[in-house]
Amino acid sequence: MAKNLGRALARFRRPANEGADTRVRISAAEFRAATEERLRSLEREVAEVKGRVNGLIFVVAGAVVTQVVLKLLQ
Repeated sequence: MAKNLGRALARFRRPANEGADTRVRISAAEFRAATEERLRSLEREVAEVKGRVNGLIFVVAGAVVTQVVLKLLQ
């Protein structure tokens, strides 16, 4: 009975090499290049967000000035 159970469990287990960590070691230069590329991408995204926030502030400030001028003219 134990042999049958062992065989049944063995069918469901992964082979030892299948679950192994498959990450490959990279050189310092490759790591540095990849990191710089990711940093450039992040800088572009931050610049885009900054531009959008500045635009939103400009729109809100314009709306406030418009409302103040309209209240003064009435």
